[in-house]
Amino acid sequence: MGKAAQPPSGTRDFLADDLRRRKHAFDTLAEIFERYGFDPLETPAFENLSVITGKYGEEAARLIFKILKRGIHESSGQADLALRYDHTVPLARVIATHGSKLPQPYKRYAIGPVWRADRPQDGRFREFVQCDIDTVGSHSPLADAEIVLALADGLDALGVEGFTFNVNSRRALHALLDVYGVTPQAGTTVLAILDKLDKVSPDAVAKELATGAAGLPTETADSLVTDVTADDRDVIRERLSSTEGGTAGLAEIDTLIQLVTDAGLPADRIAYNPSMVRGLDYYTGVIYEATAPSYPGSICAGGRYDKLVATLGGPDMPACGGSIGVERILAIQSHETATPRGLDVAVPALVDEASVATLAAQLRREGLRTGVFLGTSKKLARQLKWAADQHARVVAILGPDEMAAGNVTVRNMTTGEQTTVAQAAVADHVRRLLADR
Repeated sequence: MGKAAQPPSGTRDFLADDLRRRKHAFDTLAEIFERYGFDPLETPAFENLSVITGKYGEEAARLIFKILKRGIHESSGQADLALRYDHTVPLARVIATHGSKLPQPYKRYAIGPVWRADRPQDGRFREFVQCDIDTVGSHSPLADAEIVLALADGLDALGVEGFTFNVNSRRALHALLDVYGVTPQAGTTVLAILDKLDKVSPDAVAKELATGAAGLPTETADSLVTDVTADDRDVIRERLSSTEGGTAGLAEIDTLIQLVTDAGLPADRIAYNPSMVRGLDYYTGVIYEATAPSYPGSICAGGRYDKLVATLGGPDMPACGGSIGVERILAIQSHETATPRGLDVAVPALVDEASVATLAAQLRREGLRTGVFLGTSKKLARQLKWAADQHARVVAILGPDEMAAGNVTVRNMTTGEQTTVAQAAVADHVRRLLADR
């Protein structure tokens, strides 16, 4: 197949079985989010570039898909719009635009595609669906706890086993920089390098801190990496407790962990991780990521971002939220054996078209997923093969003999057994067969 026939790099075509599996996952998450009292929200696929610019940090900014100006401005090569990078910044823009019409606090979920000009690789795409939940207008740590608990329920419902949440705090991270004498100018670089600890060795991170753009003294770099990776968290806790920001950061970390474990999340599913850094600039408080065996990178993440709404012209409102990396989860699970969904009933075309259409309509009115053979062959064997290819569970055969007697022959495609029933009773008979499987 020629390159032109392939979807763009980092995007995918979804055929029926994959699409149904994805829809089931999205519907499952939506039901859980609704259970927690979150309302749905849908925003445009693109935003004004000014809305998105400066909200994500330098590294993420390079991944924004920009849309060039149109009309008489097209030749300028300038952009004024951008494809949606995530659902969080559009939410803040909605609050700034429609805040007076929304309940306070405002709890919403969004399930829809976002776009990143990223380098495609296993489990990472340029177009993918994000599943977000957010609460705007509450300082309460219960708001953060609700997000984590809803995300945990979502991971459970999607069949993700062995997931664990790592928790940190932007306050604690900034205090960490103070404790180790890192200047504000170097702080962002240092945190970005520390965030690599889940991918590269501590020695490599310490070396980059000392020799790269961060420019830390070797002794400081070694001490910082040693402390944040130590199994004994008391070492880093003691250092952070010497500062006001560190004390506040540790308090919000401990409060979140206490609330979610009191609510039923097993204690071994959540823990403080001083080396975990969420890269987006808008986070201001607790942050968290979830990982699980066999899944690449984080499969769930979020945190508190109390200043973002104000940066978009809205009121200065607290906010928190998180998202499930459903694409990474589905990409791994797609390798597992799954039985594709087929037709409830297949109807061969052995008699006149009007009679076939009438039988199919009767079955559909009863809520049965029904397909009619639309090919040219009049041979029953060929049409039964078509039914098998459609993964049909039952075949309703209406031939000349059945028509003359007002009957239908119902074939169980699993056992091969056939039963003749009155046409008026065929839907009830099919439902009983489907219920027994």
